[in-house]
Amino acid sequence: MKSWSLALAALLPAGGVLAAPAPAPIPTPPGIPSSSTARSQLATLTVSTNADDGQYERDLFPTWITITGTCNTREFVLKRDGDNVVVGSDCYPTSGTWRSPYDTGVWTAPADVDIDHMVPLKNAWISGANKWTTAKRQMYANDVERPQLWAVTDNVNQSKGDKSPDQWKPPLASFHCTYARSWIQVKAYWELSVTAAEKSALGGMLDTC
Repeated sequence: MKSWSLALAALLPAGGVLAAPAPAPIPTPPGIPSSSTARSQLATLTVSTNADDGQYERDLFPTWITITGTCNTREFVLKRDGDNVVVGSDCYPTSGTWRSPYDTGVWTAPADVDIDHMVPLKNAWISGANKWTTAKRQMYANDVERPQLWAVTDNVNQSKGDKSPDQWKPPLASFHCTYARSWIQVKAYWELSVTAAEKSALGGMLDTC
């Protein structure tokens, strides 16, 4: 017993308490701008009233497409943003862990994870994408090069729906900065407009950075 106690003592830090393991980092898609860049981008976005022509249908934004090998967009994001993801020959995950940045939910079943469009498809439609070709809308809906696609808790994604930041924000307040920076980057790259209320909400979220 004495030798075991001495061995344990040798493993403990000076304070005598084992530190808890550091939490795994929240995965983030590529292309998230700095807060200063996001502020500059926000200032250049066209401010306009959303034009809902009543013609939006999800099928006007074809998803999911093949991204690489046998992986479609959803499978690509699940593999990219999960920990220790193992996939089958069809690229569907057979195991892995996913941490939702919107609410810190941790999931081990792919069915519990939605792939959220940071700027929802309907929001894109009413802020300019209704004038695009179907081919361009497909590129937008499957954009893995910018912070547009996020692996998140399914019911949190469903609560967001097609709402803009003045109508819905992630439950995790500490994520509001990253959320705003990502939303602005997507709108800026794809040249989509924002409403005055949306712009104000984004500015407030950037204040948390």
